[in-house]
Amino acid sequence: MSKKHIRPTIILAGDHAGYVLKEIIKEYLLSMDYPVKDKGTFSVAPVDFPDFCIPAAEEVAGSHGKKLGIVFGGTGLGESIAANKVKGIRCAHIDDPFTAEMSRFHNNANMIALGGRTVTKDPNFAKQLVHIWLETKFSNVHRHVRRLKKIAMYEAKPSRH
Repeated sequence: MSKKHIRPTIILAGDHAGYVLKEIIKEYLLSMDYPVKDKGTFSVAPVDFPDFCIPAAEEVAGSHGKKLGIVFGGTGLGESIAANKVKGIRCAHIDDPFTAEMSRFHNNANMIALGGRTVTKDPNFAKQLVHIWLETKFSNVHRHVRRLKKIAMYEAKPSRH
Protein backbone atom coordinates (compact mmCIF):
# COMPACT_ATOMS: atom_id res chain seq x y z
CA MET A 1 0.00 0.00 0.00
CA SER A 2 1.44 3.38 -0.95
CA LYS A 3 1.27 6.33 1.38
CA LYS A 4 -0.39 9.41 -0.07
CA HIS A 5 1.82 12.48 0.21
CA ILE A 6 0.05 15.03 2.39
CA ARG A 7 0.70 18.53 1.18
CA PRO A 8 1.17 21.32 3.70
CA THR A 9 -1.48 24.01 3.88
CA ILE A 10 -0.19 27.22 2.34
CA ILE A 11 -1.07 30.35 4.29
CA LEU A 12 -1.27 33.46 2.11
CA ALA A 13 -1.29 37.11 3.18
CA GLY A 14 -0.26 40.50 1.95
CA ASP A 15 -1.11 44.10 1.37
CA HIS A 16 -2.83 45.92 -1.47
CA ALA A 17 0.34 46.05 -3.60
CA GLY A 18 0.65 42.27 -3.44
CA TYR A 19 -3.06 41.49 -3.88
CA VAL A 20 -3.02 40.72 -7.62
CA LEU A 21 0.00 38.42 -7.30
CA LYS A 22 -1.54 36.72 -4.25
CA GLU A 23 -4.62 35.89 -6.29
CA ILE A 24 -2.50 34.51 -9.17
CA ILE A 25 -0.47 32.32 -6.83
CA LYS A 26 -3.59 31.19 -4.95
CA GLU A 27 -5.11 29.88 -8.19
CA TYR A 28 -1.81 28.21 -9.08
CA LEU A 29 -1.55 26.46 -5.69
CA LEU A 30 -5.16 25.28 -5.87
CA SER A 31 -4.52 23.89 -9.37
CA MET A 32 -1.69 21.81 -7.84
CA ASP A 33 -4.02 20.52 -5.08
CA TYR A 34 -2.40 22.45 -2.24
CA PRO A 35 -4.75 23.37 0.58
CA VAL A 36 -4.75 27.18 0.80
CA LYS A 37 -5.84 29.58 3.53
CA ASP A 38 -6.03 33.22 2.49
CA LYS A 39 -5.59 35.64 5.41
CA GLY A 40 -6.12 38.74 3.24
CA THR A 41 -6.11 41.45 2.14
CA PHE A 42 -8.98 40.90 -0.25
CA SER A 43 -8.74 43.97 -2.50
CA VAL A 44 -6.40 46.66 -3.77
CA ALA A 45 -7.65 49.15 -1.16
CA PRO A 46 -4.65 50.45 0.86
CA VAL A 47 -3.89 48.52 4.06
CA ASP A 48 -0.91 47.98 6.37
CA PHE A 49 0.97 44.74 5.65
CA PRO A 50 1.80 43.88 9.31
CA ASP A 51 -1.93 43.49 10.00
CA PHE A 52 -2.00 40.53 7.62
CA CYS A 53 1.55 39.15 7.51
CA ILE A 54 2.09 38.80 11.26
CA PRO A 55 -1.08 36.71 11.83
CA ALA A 56 -0.14 34.55 8.83
CA ALA A 57 3.34 34.01 10.27
CA GLU A 58 1.86 33.13 13.68
CA GLU A 59 -0.27 30.46 12.06
CA VAL A 60 2.72 28.97 10.22
CA ALA A 61 4.91 29.10 13.34
CA GLY A 62 2.35 27.22 15.42
CA SER A 63 1.77 24.49 12.84
CA HIS A 64 4.76 22.22 13.56
CA GLY A 65 5.59 22.04 9.85
CA LYS A 66 2.06 21.33 8.64
CA LYS A 67 1.76 24.82 7.15
CA LEU A 68 3.97 27.03 5.00
CA GLY A 69 3.40 30.66 4.16
CA ILE A 70 3.73 33.13 1.32
CA VAL A 71 3.41 36.86 1.90
CA PHE A 72 3.01 39.48 -0.81
CA GLY A 73 3.64 43.20 -1.05
CA GLY A 74 5.00 45.75 -3.47
CA THR A 75 8.52 44.39 -3.08
CA GLY A 76 7.96 41.73 -0.41
CA LEU A 77 10.66 43.30 1.74
CA GLY A 78 8.50 44.78 4.49
CA GLU A 79 6.37 41.64 4.51
CA SER A 80 9.41 39.43 5.08
CA ILE A 81 10.59 41.72 7.89
CA ALA A 82 7.19 41.57 9.59
CA ALA A 83 6.91 37.79 9.25
CA ASN A 84 10.42 37.29 10.62
CA LYS A 85 9.45 39.04 13.86
CA VAL A 86 7.44 35.92 14.75
CA LYS A 87 9.42 33.33 16.70
CA GLY A 88 10.06 30.24 14.61
CA ILE A 89 9.60 31.91 11.24
CA ARG A 90 12.27 31.83 8.58
CA CYS A 91 10.80 34.02 5.83
CA ALA A 92 13.03 34.49 2.80
CA HIS A 93 12.53 37.25 0.28
CA ILE A 94 12.98 35.54 -3.07
CA ASP A 95 13.26 37.04 -6.52
CA ASP A 96 15.05 34.48 -8.66
CA PRO A 97 15.26 30.67 -8.98
CA PHE A 98 18.51 30.45 -7.00
CA THR A 99 17.16 32.28 -3.95
CA ALA A 100 13.95 30.22 -4.16
CA GLU A 101 15.96 27.00 -4.05
CA MET A 102 18.51 28.03 -1.44
CA SER A 103 15.85 29.43 0.88
CA ARG A 104 14.71 25.85 1.41
CA PHE A 105 17.84 23.79 0.68
CA HIS A 106 20.13 25.70 3.04
CA ASN A 107 17.77 27.64 5.32
CA ASN A 108 14.61 25.52 5.49
CA ALA A 109 12.47 28.64 4.99
CA ASN A 110 8.92 28.05 6.14
CA MET A 111 7.73 31.25 4.50
CA ILE A 112 8.65 33.29 1.45
CA ALA A 113 7.94 36.86 0.42
CA LEU A 114 7.25 37.98 -3.14
CA GLY A 115 6.91 41.44 -4.64
CA GLY A 116 3.80 42.21 -6.63
CA ARG A 117 5.55 45.15 -8.28
CA THR A 118 8.61 43.07 -9.18
CA VAL A 119 7.94 39.41 -10.02
CA THR A 120 4.33 39.99 -11.06
CA LYS A 121 5.58 41.49 -14.32
CA ASP A 122 5.68 37.85 -15.41
CA PRO A 123 3.14 35.73 -13.49
CA ASN A 124 4.69 32.54 -14.90
CA PHE A 125 8.03 33.53 -13.39
CA ALA A 126 6.37 34.03 -9.99
CA LYS A 127 4.73 30.59 -10.30
CA GLN A 128 8.14 29.10 -11.16
CA LEU A 129 9.66 30.59 -8.01
CA VAL A 130 6.86 29.19 -5.84
CA HIS A 131 7.18 25.79 -7.51
CA ILE A 132 10.94 25.65 -6.91
CA TRP A 133 10.48 26.65 -3.26
CA LEU A 134 7.79 24.05 -2.65
CA GLU A 135 9.64 21.23 -4.39
CA THR A 136 13.04 21.84 -2.79
CA LYS A 137 13.73 19.86 0.36
CA PHE A 138 15.98 20.93 3.22
CA SER A 139 19.46 19.48 2.81
CA ASN A 140 19.87 18.38 6.45
CA VAL A 141 23.59 19.00 5.98
CA HIS A 142 25.22 19.35 9.39
CA ARG A 143 26.41 22.95 8.92
CA HIS A 144 22.91 24.11 7.91
CA VAL A 145 21.27 22.27 10.80
CA ARG A 146 23.82 23.82 13.19
CA ARG A 147 23.11 27.32 11.89
CA LEU A 148 19.35 26.93 12.23
CA LYS A 149 19.81 25.64 15.79
CA LYS A 150 21.82 28.77 16.62
CA ILE A 151 18.95 30.93 15.37
CA ALA A 152 16.45 28.92 17.41
CA MET A 153 18.67 29.23 20.50
CA TYR A 154 18.77 32.99 20.09
CA GLU A 155 15.00 33.13 19.71
CA ALA A 156 14.61 31.14 22.92
CA LYS A 157 16.60 33.65 24.99
CA PRO A 158 14.68 36.04 27.19
CA SER A 159 14.50 39.52 25.71
CA ARG A 160 17.19 41.93 26.97
CA HIS A 161 15.63 45.17 25.72
